[in-house]
Amino acid sequence: MNQNLYLQFFDNFSRQPEKVLIDTAEGTSYRYRDVLDTSRRLARVLRERGVTPGERVVVQVDKSPQTVMLYLACLQVGAVYLPLNTAYTEAEIEYFLGDAEPRLYVCRPADRDSAERLAERCGVAAVETLGAAADGSLMALAEAAEADAEIAELAGDDLAAILYTSGTTGRSKGAMLTHANLSANSQALAETWRFSSDDHLLHALPIFHTHGLFVACNIILTVGASMTFLPKLDPEQLITLMPQATVLMGVPTFYTRLLASPRLDREAVRNMRLFVSGSAPLLAETHHDFFERTGHAILERYGMTETNMNTSNPYDGERRPGTVGFALPGSEVRITDRDSGTVLAPGETGLVEVRGPNVFKGYWRMPEKTAAEFREDGFFITGDLGVIDSDGYLSIVGRDKDLVISGGYNVYPKEIEQWIDELPEVVESAVIGVNHPDLGEGVTAAVVLKPGATLDEAQVLAALSDKVARYKQPKRVFFIDSLPRNVMGKVQKNALRERYADIYQAPAAASR
Repeated sequence: MNQNLYLQFFDNFSRQPEKVLIDTAEGTSYRYRDVLDTSRRLARVLRERGVTPGERVVVQVDKSPQTVMLYLACLQVGAVYLPLNTAYTEAEIEYFLGDAEPRLYVCRPADRDSAERLAERCGVAAVETLGAAADGSLMALAEAAEADAEIAELAGDDLAAILYTSGTTGRSKGAMLTHANLSANSQALAETWRFSSDDHLLHALPIFHTHGLFVACNIILTVGASMTFLPKLDPEQLITLMPQATVLMGVPTFYTRLLASPRLDREAVRNMRLFVSGSAPLLAETHHDFFERTGHAILERYGMTETNMNTSNPYDGERRPGTVGFALPGSEVRITDRDSGTVLAPGETGLVEVRGPNVFKGYWRMPEKTAAEFREDGFFITGDLGVIDSDGYLSIVGRDKDLVISGGYNVYPKEIEQWIDELPEVVESAVIGVNHPDLGEGVTAAVVLKPGATLDEAQVLAALSDKVARYKQPKRVFFIDSLPRNVMGKVQKNALRERYADIYQAPAAASR
């Protein structure tokens, strides 16, 4: 039996060809049959460019309906879809291309020259472009191509996508997601969140990571619903569109910014049935304030790149602030002692481990790392610290690894520290996440200078500007005489977090 994820979506294209699948704030609409026709033409282009089942297609483009069509085309031909954050620098992209060894690299039209240089250095066979206005060489080729109806015959264990997630060593890891992983998770979420073909999603998330693509888009495609694509978060635009929508998925930043608008009230959300938040912890204060203003309790869920979604607060029942609810249908969650691996009782804090059809196949070309992250009984060690209360609700209380989540994006301190430490004036640095009223956590750097050296915050930020994506760059840089350490010499980042806990709660002061 063909277990290609594409077939999970396909019936909706033939059942309701005239229904709008994607519209935009500018008024452009794409019916199911429009999306099917273009994606089939793109499938023909992919095959003509030599893309065969199992080969990688790297995509670094701005958000557009055509990007979803390209994703569908990749599924159709059995290619492995590999989206990249548009903020990545040339140095970062070169690593991904070299590691993934894709057959095709799709970039923005303005980036073609640099993309072709990178492709040549990394041995990538082909480069095409795709623009946010349905422009670029890929769309020109698709317009001239015949639609291709052939659907690749795949097993559930075949790869559908690779998403790169950084590690504390600084080297990014490619999480291998199978057709079965994505299929099971979108079905479980559609069931848990009561999605139907009548739903209309306001989609203001990026589509280069799990939340925006494999949660939001896959659910809509699975149930045959519709969505409005917005290029970025615009709270006033969201409020204007809410009367025509039923669901919003966002990160905590969405809700803090919505609450800043006096237009957000019960009348504005009268047609909405569900607000979902994830990718970073939602403050209990935000949860309470949103309920007071709208009458809606935001539904928090918990997931990660390697597992898609693991848990969710209930659709019917209490959505507890500060918790991420229960395991999704078909999945399991447990808390273990971080040293012994022993399963802990309710109320005890330990490592969060998950098992289920949503859990990834492993890390691309990193078998040792993959083996180290799984227990013998198949549970994946997430690296997050959590506790399950007596009622079964999971709360994430911290991270075993020093991950910072800023604006819904993962930032791994080691990567930033390495760049700062390369500056000739610097002895060492430590990067931490500090509570931020808008971003959840603000990336913050503490830097120790060499004796007699001078360096200021602006100079550090300037040095990082072309090295790492903007969301990874520190919001503040502080200079200290030495980093706090324990008797074993390990940097005590908790002490730094305490020291700088209030820096984003008041006007910025001098950094030294």
